[in-house]
Amino acid sequence: MPDNTFTKWLCACVAIIASSSLTASPRERVDLNNDWRFYRYADNQQADALIYDTRPAVEGFNDSQAADTRPTDAVSISSQADILKPWILPSGNAFIDDPAKRHTRPAGNPGEDFPFVQHDFNDADWQAVTLPHDWAIAGPFYTGDNPKVGGGMGRLPSHGVAWYRKQFTLSDTDKGKQIYLHIDGAMSYSMVWLNGKLVGGWPYGYSSYRLDLTPYVSTTRPNQLAIRLDNPPQSSRWYPGAGIYRNVWLEKTSPVHVSQWGTQVITPHVTAESADISIKTGLTNNTSSARTVTMQHAIYELSVDDQLSRTPVQTLTSEIVTVQPGRDQTSTSFTKLANPKLWGPAPQQTPHRYAVVTTLKENGSVLDQYTTAFGIRDLQFDPNKGVFINGEHIPLQGVNQHHDLGALGAAFNLRAAERQLEILQEMGVNAIRMAHNPPAPELLTLTDKMGILVLNESFDSWYKKKTPLDFHLIFADWHEQDLRALVRRDKNHPSVIMWYIGNEVGEQYTGEDGAKVALALKAIVKSEDPTRPVTASMNWAKADFPFSAAMDLISLNYQGEGIRQAPEFEGTNRIRTPPSYPAFHKAHPDKVILSSETASAFSSRGIYLFPVTPEFSAPVRDGRGGDSRIHQVSSYELHAVDFGSSADKVFRYIDTHPYVAGQFVWNGFDYIGEPTPYYSARSSYSGMIDLAGFKKDRFYLYQSQWRPDLPMAHILPHWNWQGREGEITPIHVFTSGDEVELFINGESKGRKKKAPLEYRIRFDDIRYTPGIVEVVAYKDGKPWAHDRVETTGPAAALSVSADRKVIHADGHDLSFVTVDIVDEAGRFVPTATHNIAFTLSGPGRIVATDNGDSTDFTPFVSHQRNAFSGKVLVIIQSENHHSGDIVLTSTNKELGTTSLRIRSK
Repeated sequence: MPDNTFTKWLCACVAIIASSSLTASPRERVDLNNDWRFYRYADNQQADALIYDTRPAVEGFNDSQAADTRPTDAVSISSQADILKPWILPSGNAFIDDPAKRHTRPAGNPGEDFPFVQHDFNDADWQAVTLPHDWAIAGPFYTGDNPKVGGGMGRLPSHGVAWYRKQFTLSDTDKGKQIYLHIDGAMSYSMVWLNGKLVGGWPYGYSSYRLDLTPYVSTTRPNQLAIRLDNPPQSSRWYPGAGIYRNVWLEKTSPVHVSQWGTQVITPHVTAESADISIKTGLTNNTSSARTVTMQHAIYELSVDDQLSRTPVQTLTSEIVTVQPGRDQTSTSFTKLANPKLWGPAPQQTPHRYAVVTTLKENGSVLDQYTTAFGIRDLQFDPNKGVFINGEHIPLQGVNQHHDLGALGAAFNLRAAERQLEILQEMGVNAIRMAHNPPAPELLTLTDKMGILVLNESFDSWYKKKTPLDFHLIFADWHEQDLRALVRRDKNHPSVIMWYIGNEVGEQYTGEDGAKVALALKAIVKSEDPTRPVTASMNWAKADFPFSAAMDLISLNYQGEGIRQAPEFEGTNRIRTPPSYPAFHKAHPDKVILSSETASAFSSRGIYLFPVTPEFSAPVRDGRGGDSRIHQVSSYELHAVDFGSSADKVFRYIDTHPYVAGQFVWNGFDYIGEPTPYYSARSSYSGMIDLAGFKKDRFYLYQSQWRPDLPMAHILPHWNWQGREGEITPIHVFTSGDEVELFINGESKGRKKKAPLEYRIRFDDIRYTPGIVEVVAYKDGKPWAHDRVETTGPAAALSVSADRKVIHADGHDLSFVTVDIVDEAGRFVPTATHNIAFTLSGPGRIVATDNGDSTDFTPFVSHQRNAFSGKVLVIIQSENHHSGDIVLTSTNKELGTTSLRIRSK
């Protein structure tokens, strides 16, 4: 295996594969993630004055305001004279369509005298880090009232100014090549110096971007990179992460080469017998004269581990192209592929992939070779039935996902992201919405491979603001560049089926003016990719609004099942909307309708509060599903945020309106920040899966509906209720069957069928008595599934298991270890809260621990943690190039010690 690690190799992938398995190419992609130095100004330090732009003062912002609070107008400010914005804006010129609107770089070199950008600055006392890196995730958390970073952004120190420095060397063989720096994501306002020269930057922390280092590099001495980040406080409604939190690459090419994200593969007509394929290729000529090149495309099958087939399945006729100097131009080729292997979502279909390898030659010598992964699929939208892929109706069973990876923070890790997707697929998810920003590029490679549909989203705000320092500050200057960059980067992913240009933006409220902004953004997307629909999520715009009419399809947040329709919300000034599917379907009969956010139900795993509401959907208040003393929400899964609904209610409205294409639940995994309803906590309560990746009861409710052919039954609550003997303790059952019989200590408590439009079976009159609770589920009158919970003895031992006991010795791969507290008989004790300490030997390290408790402020990097509802998670990472046995030891003075062995190879 080359120096690029196995994990990076999987995700960087096809460009490397092309250059290593086909004709030698001058294009080289170098991993720049290692050997960085990092420095962050402390809270009590004055940061340097190398600012992108002047920002408004922040006064009186309520971090805990409801998520559907109406966005407000931007604050008018004047920029000071010494800002660096004029030097940064030209970095986006390639993504501005109108040449007259592109930016001219001023004379001068801001920051040239600042020590951090100099070759001879001594950074030996700076922290040594490896990218991707999230400086905030180690904590400590801010606690108490009026913290510097509040619950909305996760109470972690993500704010502030920081610098990264790294040296790299080039050789004589690199003379005459183009040298590019690729940054997949840096949070935020990143600005880059090389050898003391300001190269450029990009403000939006979620965008991937490229800078041309060629004018500034040296092939005779080490090159010094210096990158400044400035992450504002009160700039996000969730945890944004901090640092260079995605991968960074150095790319070397011939001066004549395929442009950045320069190929677009479209399959305009697809059947089982044949597929028409259009390949549009952008070519760049950075020389001073016209160059005539031969371009040839070859199509290969692409395996799940990114290997090209031994021989191409189609080789196109070579083309002669003359590329004019100092400019980009495009060329389009066409072919037809017989009997294509189609890409489709799992489990109904198989996500087959292809790759087109584009080779440029001049006088017989290879100038460039560029590989583009793609899939062949037919995508259709029916306003009365929903989404059809390859002729098959695919109901959208989706969730929303924020970008953090739990205790690992925002720093992207391929295995952590894969694990999340695996758990979601186990639940029955076939689609995810990227909430509310561009994802890591490797995540889309995973969704392509795993057959998961994607709604790809750009912005959470436009001109109007949700938080004082959010994207609205740069929207006017950067929306075109950010939007084009997203579409160009991701347009060839077959998993992407829609583009989202905004989420609950304030322009919903501004009539024709808001619709005009939406149409302008949609036009940008359509000019880059005419093949997919474009929309924005609407939580307030009504069916007859011009904003709704501007969309290719109708994407509703919570409006389908109604918002705040309970009597207690009458007379309030919050959004109140009746169930709205029929109104939108009548007003827009030619458009598909889907729910891009539903439910926003919430719960704390393993916490059950009494009494249990008789309603099937209810808000949370003290004594009604919530407890503000302990900041926990009941896991009976009947409660939601004030503007939301329970899963049961959403299923009812989806099932009674069959023209709705599907739903995207808020949300799949708990995420850091936005801890509604208790903003003194650190992380959300709304996931079906908690922050540690442990399944909540709601996971099984969705599984029972989304995997109807899977025999399953799930009982809640647990049955350890010492002190509740004789008290009403309802038992609910989630099952893919249609009938269950309940037994307590062998005695039948009755057999019940699901009523129409009911999604759980309730036994609400059960009085607690210790022992064994069992259910037998039936389907069509036949035994279908079984579940059992029982009263356990006291905690007596630790039980340890790993999701993978063999990992790669690449310095990135992970093993997620679950520690369960059990009694003498080995039965899980769901109420245990013991503190567990962890030590590790061998070629690995403990990178984080967690327990899924939204109120736990123990730093994620701690090697000891209290169990929450009987469980603790330990995340172990391998060491690069060091194989052998990793031994995790878990200890509690009452429960003893246990060890687990993991092989790193």
